[in-house]
Amino acid sequence: MIKQAFNPYLPSWEYVPDGEPHVFKDRVYVYGSHDRFNGNTYCMEPYVCWSAPVKDLSDWICHGIIYTGKEDPLNETGKRLMFAPDVVEKEGIYYLFYGLDTSDTISVAKSDKPEGPFTFYGHVHHKDGTILGKKKGDRQQFDPGVFKDEDGQVYLYSGFSSTPEVIERIKKKIQKQGLNIDINISTTGNLVMKLEEDMLTLKSEPVPLLPGVSNSKGTGFEGHEFFEASSMRKFKDNYYAIYSSVNGHELCYAMSKYPDRDFEYKGVLHSNGNIGIEEKPSYYYANNHGSIVEIEGTYYIFGHRHTHYTQYQRQGVAEKLKMNPDGTFDQAEMTSCGLNKGPLKALEDYPSYIACVLMSKEGACKEDVSMDSQLHPAITQDENKEAYITNIQDGTVIGYKYFDYQDVSQISVVVTSSSDCQWDIYTGNKKVGVLDIKKCDSYTKVAAKVCIKNQVNDLRFVCRGKSVLKFKSFSFN
Repeated sequence: MIKQAFNPYLPSWEYVPDGEPHVFKDRVYVYGSHDRFNGNTYCMEPYVCWSAPVKDLSDWICHGIIYTGKEDPLNETGKRLMFAPDVVEKEGIYYLFYGLDTSDTISVAKSDKPEGPFTFYGHVHHKDGTILGKKKGDRQQFDPGVFKDEDGQVYLYSGFSSTPEVIERIKKKIQKQGLNIDINISTTGNLVMKLEEDMLTLKSEPVPLLPGVSNSKGTGFEGHEFFEASSMRKFKDNYYAIYSSVNGHELCYAMSKYPDRDFEYKGVLHSNGNIGIEEKPSYYYANNHGSIVEIEGTYYIFGHRHTHYTQYQRQGVAEKLKMNPDGTFDQAEMTSCGLNKGPLKALEDYPSYIACVLMSKEGACKEDVSMDSQLHPAITQDENKEAYITNIQDGTVIGYKYFDYQDVSQISVVVTSSSDCQWDIYTGNKKVGVLDIKKCDSYTKVAAKVCIKNQVNDLRFVCRGKSVLKFKSFSFN
């Protein structure tokens, strides 16, 4: 029996951001970075792979660690971190392209199975054997995206293109840490190049593809210039360049009839603050990275969200996309139902962490070091790896989209509370009930009578009162 699917689509204790989804045979595989809970930087864990049958996107399994990077000669200590990867299949071999932290290069591992394990294969290099990124004049290589066209030609995409302000902050951070690193960060967008049959040698030299902030004037990309996270897809007769823009929270796309030129900006696919769908952020946002996949005739955008008051515990999310007759996509709304075939059934128990709306009385903001965590709620986990929402206070809003309500007469929550308070319950703009919560030091179930019939709608809780709460789960009837 097919279960329901929701966001995040992997277990609550798993942190796999930067997801590149690929369908190989009858399964969808996700390759991404791997964050550590309570980690103090990005990508502290080795690569793992998760996959699900294309006919049941609720049934994800973990294939374990697929690559550690310790075999890479550039990983001198064996402890260097690996950033966002991508995978492509060619003639029955699966090639994993990745970059090491603070590296200007692209490494490649390979396997005869999509789920690995992968073994080190080599470094992308120029025709003379010089590793790409090591030759004078080479740009910094970052977030490799790899794409095989219908004629078998493989294209490699790469680049980190920031703003002058961010580059200056990075330089100061490196100096503060006492590191002797000569960074070569561009502001002119990303690059594309062809690969030879060996999947390592450049067949063509890197050329510009999408513009950055310093060369976007008059291109149509203004305000949504390339930042990082290059990814390429082809659907029908169109090529889609997916990327993270300089705004950070959004995944944007451009379209062309070619994989290596003439791309036109088309819009935003996903924002992990739901910005664009709503005027103001309704979830705590920061960097985003992902891509599009077609599964059984339906298009999905994979990205990630942020948890635990930090950018270092990111979780994969996915949303349905609507393709228009001209091949463009509308921006996907952040939801709790994600990969589900429709709205969630208002019949069962649900964990609180599937919230797609989360904000304090002052609203949501960027998830970074300037954020005052005492004023805001967050999704986190306990020592048993059970997720919950913490630091809920007066004015906190917690929301879920969407549910199929048939005949719901009661909604319950499981919470702890430092003192008495009330939670107003809303569907749409209508207040449908009130939860009267008493002080409780251990998790306690609290119920409220409601009357919600025959509709598809959201569910929101709004806290009122001078209390601080933890929220574990909720249920209907």
